[in-house]
Amino acid sequence: MKHPHFFGYGSLVNRNTHAFTPIHLSQITGWRRIWRRAPNRPAAFLSVIADSSAQIDGVIAPVPNDDWVALDAREYSYDRIAVTDLVQHTAADVRDISIYAIPPDTSARPDADHPILLSYVDAVLQGYLREFGEAGATRFIETTEGWDTPVRNDRAAPIYPRAQTLSVQERTLVDDMLATARAKVIS
Repeated sequence: MKHPHFFGYGSLVNRNTHAFTPIHLSQITGWRRIWRRAPNRPAAFLSVIADSSAQIDGVIAPVPNDDWVALDAREYSYDRIAVTDLVQHTAADVRDISIYAIPPDTSARPDADHPILLSYVDAVLQGYLREFGEAGATRFIETTEGWDTPVRNDRAAPIYPRAQTLSVQERTLVDDMLATARAKVIS
């Protein structure tokens, strides 16, 4: 039986942030990641925008019980967009695939009042390190726009609701990658 799937390109890559199974590594063409903030969220999150020359890594997973309601609630502020023909994957039970994106006309660049949260970055990069290895995490950094906006260091008291604890090695890799990207980490 075939099921609808979603393409995850941020925290959904980290298996510890959800219970969606099975997860299949995948790539999507025609979209690139960008840090954006939505008017009804206090911090910036990842989104995607159309770009015919781009390709990003991510995962697909079936929508629980073929019902989008719970996933749409998790991804509030985002629009769900059909992308079935743009995703390369090895899953056999796929009916269609959608991706979530913050609508460009309702979003803005992160700023000091709406920064990227380091606890969110940690959860995302931990997922990429575990699923795609160090090379995949590096590709994530390189294929994501917006590292020149503020990243609030909230590791001591994580604001992101699905924050993860990183190993010393993961934390060192994340910090090194952010330094290489010249991310503006602030207290």
